[in-house]
Amino acid sequence: MLAAGVGGLTLTSARELLDQFAPLSGDAWDAADRSLPDTVESPYGEASVRYDEFGVPTVAADDEAAAYFAVGYTQAFDRLFQLDLQRRVMRGQVSELVGESTVADDEFHIAMDFAGAAEATWDHVAETPAGPLIEAYADGVNAVIEDGQLPLEFELLGAEPEPWTPVDSMLMEKQISWDLTGNFAELRQALLADRLGEETAAELYPEQLDHDVPILRDAVEGERLSEDADERSDGETGRENGAGAAIDNGTEGEDANAAGRLRQSETETGTDVDTDTGTAGDTAAVGPALLNWLSRFESPPGVGSNSWVVSGEHTESGTPIVAYDPHLTLMTPPLWYEQHVETPESSVRGATFPGVPFVIAGANDSGVWSFTNVGADVLDCYEYEFDEAGERYRYEDEWREFETEKRELAVAGGENRTITVRKTVHGPVLERESQTVGVAWTGHTATRTTEAIYEFGRSGGLDDVLESTRKFDLPTQNLVYADAEGRTMYYATGKLPIREVDGEAVAGNRIFDGSAGEGEWEGFSPFGESSWEGFVPFEEKPHVIDPDVLATANQRVTDDPTHYVGTAYATPYRGRRIYDRLDERVEGGEPTDLDFHRSLQDDVYDGRAAQLVPDLLDAVRTSETSGLADARDELESWDYRMDRDSRGALVFARWFEHYRRELFEPAFNDAGLDESYYPNDWVVATLPADSQFFAERSRAETMVAALETTRDELDEEGWDAYGDWNSTRAIEHPFSVEAPFLDYETRPVDGSRATVKNYRVDSAVGSSWRMVVEPGGDATAILPGGNSGDYFSEHYDDQFDRWRNGEQKAMDRTVDGGEADVSFVEDGS
Repeated sequence: MLAAGVGGLTLTSARELLDQFAPLSGDAWDAADRSLPDTVESPYGEASVRYDEFGVPTVAADDEAAAYFAVGYTQAFDRLFQLDLQRRVMRGQVSELVGESTVADDEFHIAMDFAGAAEATWDHVAETPAGPLIEAYADGVNAVIEDGQLPLEFELLGAEPEPWTPVDSMLMEKQISWDLTGNFAELRQALLADRLGEETAAELYPEQLDHDVPILRDAVEGERLSEDADERSDGETGRENGAGAAIDNGTEGEDANAAGRLRQSETETGTDVDTDTGTAGDTAAVGPALLNWLSRFESPPGVGSNSWVVSGEHTESGTPIVAYDPHLTLMTPPLWYEQHVETPESSVRGATFPGVPFVIAGANDSGVWSFTNVGADVLDCYEYEFDEAGERYRYEDEWREFETEKRELAVAGGENRTITVRKTVHGPVLERESQTVGVAWTGHTATRTTEAIYEFGRSGGLDDVLESTRKFDLPTQNLVYADAEGRTMYYATGKLPIREVDGEAVAGNRIFDGSAGEGEWEGFSPFGESSWEGFVPFEEKPHVIDPDVLATANQRVTDDPTHYVGTAYATPYRGRRIYDRLDERVEGGEPTDLDFHRSLQDDVYDGRAAQLVPDLLDAVRTSETSGLADARDELESWDYRMDRDSRGALVFARWFEHYRRELFEPAFNDAGLDESYYPNDWVVATLPADSQFFAERSRAETMVAALETTRDELDEEGWDAYGDWNSTRAIEHPFSVEAPFLDYETRPVDGSRATVKNYRVDSAVGSSWRMVVEPGGDATAILPGGNSGDYFSEHYDDQFDRWRNGEQKAMDRTVDGGEADVSFVEDGS
């Protein structure tokens, strides 16, 4: 859930950090001597830590606070630099290490005041049962800092981390949420329509992609909480994913760019949402200078995930099975950290993000839970009327002063800046070159997701999880759950705003007139505590209880929406393939087991090829172009699987990119738009032969021209198989340029952005964690690297090849006997 790099820090910016590195001196290599002590004093009492063969800690204690002090200690020992860098990014404090190169990044994060939102959240969470445990966790992190055994990166930078605070853990929640939901698509929408024309924009960014595989498809049956939902047929609850929402804009990899996340201004036929896109005031206040700056910090392209559940009726054991693999930024070390915590209250194992005490996706002794991104529109943009001095904004019938606060931005080797954070009643104000926009984001209020995640770990079944899900207010996620009693559930979580203008519900894909109070979310209090008044009621969100077979792959939730969500749905390739394979197994009467679900996670069939290769081969056969016989033969014998050793997969992958460029490069260049604005893969694959983009050259001729370019490229590069191009070279440590030894070794990999086994070499996105779990029974999982972020640890990369090859390791919740690796003892204070 981090952006390309670390938590929104671009790879380019991260590399600038290397300019600050001291030489690899003896002091730096002293980090090689880091080792865990046998005993650690704890103010919370006794606990023990045992590491398994993959460096996964099992923390056991009779008291929860003692356990989470030990969790903080183990996370910090293994991932301290990652914790600190993520915190610096979100607080806007990278420039004090780097210098001028990251000032613009820091300015954004300071202006958005993520830290202020984290403080508001901590004010709430501190009063919940989770609060004392987060404090204990922070003390555990600080015990590592105080020990002075710092990881290599700190030695190279000549830096030391500040003490960790509970607010920092809340800040990690904001980071996760922003990286999944931060999006300024309404600003981009106006730019695309202006540059390309409304007709062309409508062709390339349709309201809804023409496919029939939503999450809640007709075949999904089960119970609903609301009467209205129960009356709907075949699982289509339709009370959340609203008008204009089902726009499959493709968050599917490097083509899932700014434009690919466009939300159209029109709504779906038959819905009750008014989407008049007119705005009051001069829209020139929002232009390219502001948009180009903001685009750097949006939810990273390519973020997606798979999850599915089958009931016990279709498993060998008679118990449900959940499979989960989130497709997020791949980096060194991995985004996720695996842990097992054993207390009298719970026994929970799974994955979390460094800085977050509790297991986010995992299992306890009764159930298993997982999350994939809905991609909901939970951010709105506002324009205002300002006074001549620009010091006040009009709100309804009066001029109001901005809420202001001055913050210092420290710059290493340069002049420090004073940043004035300005806010309106809606939230932060973002400004660039006299262009200004106000922002409302659901993450800017106090949120309860940390509380919900904590309760998931202690849950005893579906009823408990359902009640905790009511508190899960950020980010919007597809929750898939199953338990040992045979219950299953799907629920779309998170607060979903209801916007109104003149008493009519409207879509959020527009710039609102903030001075007129348009589109406001009733009950929303930025940097305070909000009510649920202005949001979709919990019972009316898409959900189904006890579904037989259900799969999520970021596709649209339902075909029958009422409430607006405004999602940037993924293209349907992964969702269709998962449902096809599950249906084939179920309809054949053959029960599934853990091996089947692991094999489905490893599936590399590419649906784009099935759409395009037959037509491409027909075009080649009728073309008079010479020199394409070898490429034609490779594609004719290819099975559409993106295997690393396949020549056909290589030809198709490179041809697809050249075909896209042949289609759009001339028109987009003329419009001043680069390839980041190209449409998604589904639009490319289904562009009809009579499209305006084939006016100068037919579809068949364009296909052949792209294949010629592919042939020449493969000859020039010397690539023989798919894995020669599709390698792990994209998986980098933030300091990989000047310290390449920190990277994992480059190896060929399978998969594409359209396959279930997801890997996107151009954007460094892929399966960031895999698990297959039978609630209360066997479970397996794998990380794309290792559980330790310490370069000198044997667990730095010990899972990397297993992950690459589709293998998994045991994820059981047993505590081995024998001596503890680390014992936490009462410190006597």
